[in-house]
Amino acid sequence: MGTGSTNARLAFSPACERNKKAILTVLTQAFSDCRCILEIGSGTGQHAVHFAAALAPMRWLPSDQASVVPTLAARITAEAGTNCAAPVALDVATQPWPVAPVDGVFSANTLHIMSWAHVQSFFSGLAQVLQPGGRLCLYGPFRYDKEFTSLSNASFDASLRRRDPASGIRDFEAVQELARGVDLVLQADIAMPANNQLIIWERHG
Repeated sequence: MGTGSTNARLAFSPACERNKKAILTVLTQAFSDCRCILEIGSGTGQHAVHFAAALAPMRWLPSDQASVVPTLAARITAEAGTNCAAPVALDVATQPWPVAPVDGVFSANTLHIMSWAHVQSFFSGLAQVLQPGGRLCLYGPFRYDKEFTSLSNASFDASLRRRDPASGIRDFEAVQELARGVDLVLQADIAMPANNQLIIWERHG
């Protein structure tokens, strides 16, 4: 293991640092029977390092788009333990995904920066790698019945759409329909700090 978060050269997300403990509390239970977790959109790697260390000996497989992998790999090399794998270049729209089957998938704050077509690709790719009985945990903001859960989320959605009209906070009901289409059964929808949710599905079939 390397020098830890004192390495100032590593990319850093304040949001990841704030939310990692709250997320881990849920993942500890949600992934308790899992052996290998694929993280989609690992970004700076802060979640990957923290969760892998806490969930050892479970194997954690970080991934992100090819352009992000060098930044992600720097943190994994500097800080991760042996149960955190080297990151994989993964674009959800390029299928099949370059990973072996897993029994857990985690992703944080990704669906709202993808286009809807990419969200659909996320679930179709997931169907190829998530084993029956495996679990999907998604963290981030959602709308319910076309309504935002807070004024700050409404403002955030507007800022996302100004930057990229194809992005935006997703409707839970639409995401749930995609989940049903790949045999995912809703297990829990947990309110998290800062107007986020952590939604858990289990794959049947």
